[in-house]
Parts: sequence; C-alpha cells; structure tokens
Amino acid sequence: MTQPDPSTVRYDGPWTHRDIHANGIRIHVAEAGPSRPDARLVVLLHGFADLWWSWRHQLPALADAGFRTVAVDLRGYGDTDTPPRGYDGWTLAGDIAGLIRAMGHSNATLIGHADGGLVCWATALLHPRLVKSIGLISSPHPIALKQSVLRDRRQRRALLPTFLDYQLPWRPERRLVRDNGAEVERLLRARSGPAWPRSDEYPEVATRLRSAIQIPRVAHSALEYQRWAFRSQFRPEGHRFMAAMDHRLEIPVLQIHGDLDPYVLGGTVERSTAHAPGQQLCRVADVGHFAHQESPDQVTAELIRFALASR
Repeated sequence: MTQPDPSTVRYDGPWTHRDIHANGIRIHVAEAGPSRPDARLVVLLHGFADLWWSWRHQLPALADAGFRTVAVDLRGYGDTDTPPRGYDGWTLAGDIAGLIRAMGHSNATLIGHADGGLVCWATALLHPRLVKSIGLISSPHPIALKQSVLRDRRQRRALLPTFLDYQLPWRPERRLVRDNGAEVERLLRARSGPAWPRSDEYPEVATRLRSAIQIPRVAHSALEYQRWAFRSQFRPEGHRFMAAMDHRLEIPVLQIHGDLDPYVLGGTVERSTAHAPGQQLCRVADVGHFAHQESPDQVTAELIRFALASR
C-alpha cells in the first residue's frame, strides 16, 4: 500500500500554506488574515490524530474579524516535520513559542482542541510573555485532568483504557493505519455527538483524517504525545513539568465543552478553574468532543468574541 505524501494535506481554500522554521523543526501552517505587525496573532492547535484542517471554519472567520490567524500542523503531524523525539510538554511549548517569534510577533492568542489545548496550557505557563489569552475546546488543565482520572470513576473509564493501550509498542500504530485508517473514523464516531456523523460534511472529514494518519511516521508521532504524558509521571522530568504547571494562570481563558462529550467530561473541565480562576466556561448543546467541527457557527462566534475581548 502506498502511503500518502505529507503535501497531500495542503488543501486549497481561503488561506495560504507556509513553512515556518522554529525550535529546530519545519512547521507547516495555513495562514489567513492581515500580516501587518499590528494585527493580533491567533494560533490554532489541533488534537489527537487530527491536523490543521480541523479549523477550516474558524481560520477564515477569525481572519475576517481582523486577526492574523494560523492553523498549525503540530510536531509529527500532517506536513510538519516528524522528528524521532520532542513530544514532551517542554518541547511542544517551545515549538509554539518559537513559531510566535518566527512570525514576528511578541505575543498571541492560542486556541487548542484536546492535545492541542494541552500545548496551549503549557505554552502559557512556560512562556507567559508570549501568550495573551487561551481558548480551549475539551482540554482541561493537565493537573485537573490528572486529578479527575484519579478521583472520578466516570472520567477514568472514559479516558484510561485507550490511554493505557497506547503505551504498548507498535501495536497501536498498526491499529491506527490498518484498513486505511478506519480506527481514526471509529474514534470520531465514538467521541462525537450523534448528529455529526449523519451530516453532509462528515464523510469528507473522515476521509481526510483517515488519509492523514497514514502519512509516514504520523501515527507513531501522534502516539508519542500520549506516551510521554503517561511515562513522564514516573520520571523527574514529568515531576518538574507538573510543578511548572501548578501555578495560577491570570490571563483570559475560555473553555468550550460539548455537553455530550463522552471522552472529556464536564466536571473535568470545571476543575481547571483552580488553576485559571477567570476561566469562562461555554457549554455547547448536543455536541461531543469536536465542538468546533460539530457546531462550527456557535463555536466560531464564541472564539471571535473571546479573541476580540482579550486583544
């Protein structure tokens, strides 16, 4: 079977594809909006087994609202470099800090879904001068997530089985790419609300994500995020990372959560308030884990409002 070329994720649209060199790697982004120095930069970060294109609704809308907006293929995904290491919280935050600087900005608003949201939290806490505000979609603070897994039986059942299974070598990679990426579509269906898989848009989403996970080394890179998150808990670097996360974040924080999300539960995102006292919580009715794709109009409007208010 021929694996897709990384360039196949450079889909046409009201955006421009760019390669930005930061933190020792080449990062692929899709950019829209004004590029003048006084324009506020908004950086969009996708979640697990995903790619920049998941922000196809928000990218042009934020640009139309006057923001210089980039949707990023995170390290190891899409058409960004897939180095053998660097999938730890420190390095991932460094990627985004380097990206902001490489684009000529002194700070940015970060918006992230799931794993991408965890990169938002890490960047805001490790590089505070570079982050103006963060918007999150089903992405609790890492300490809140850990506490919920330890203390909340429902959250533990929702997250831990696949998370632990991903710690095994090679088998999870094979499962993600088997049958042309069918496992990625299974995850989409399992974690979304019931309406989205029946929508006209869904078949294209599933097809593109199934293709993207088959790009050489992407499945392994995606799993390395999960593996570091688990294994670091038993290592000094993980203890240092969680200690660095254990601070109050005083910048504006918006948390968007689908009320049918079966993977990250409502109580878990509410726990983040302990580390972000000013967190605004926006619940989106009748959608699951992918609120920005399942209910794009409502989520986009909330993100624009938030970005304008935190300029």
